[in-house]
Amino acid sequence: MQIIIPGSDTLDIKNLLIDYNGTIAVDGKLLPGVADILNELSRQLDIHVITADTFGFAESELEQVKCTFNRLAPDNQSEAKLLYLSTLGKENTACIGNGKNDRYMLKESALGIAVVQREGVFTETAIMSDIICPDIFSALDLFRNTKRLIATMRD
Repeated sequence: MQIIIPGSDTLDIKNLLIDYNGTIAVDGKLLPGVADILNELSRQLDIHVITADTFGFAESELEQVKCTFNRLAPDNQSEAKLLYLSTLGKENTACIGNGKNDRYMLKESALGIAVVQREGVFTETAIMSDIICPDIFSALDLFRNTKRLIATMRD
């Protein structure tokens, strides 16, 4: 997915790396409608979901989603997410998250999107992101209608 942003860099996004809980799920349960949107986007992007899986439901909740699932160890999650981003390629990966452990991956990715959702967003994560969205649906819609993304990012 190539997105030309006037007055800024052209984004060449191949991967979408998404935190699970607080981002596409609340209390461990995938938000209704998210699976359909992710499956739609999987036709253009490789979808990766990364999580500490606080509630233990993530893998089963994502069974119907075309994505690569990665469960993290409980320690050093910020660094683990950043390392995973590095293996995908920072320059071709957009990230979406909300928690403290998402801040580095949002900062280092080609495009970092923080979402507020019910859990809120960690302040430093919001500051390190390129865009803040009120919810995951607004964030994912930036990839479904890239003119919204262009309007936000152009200089």
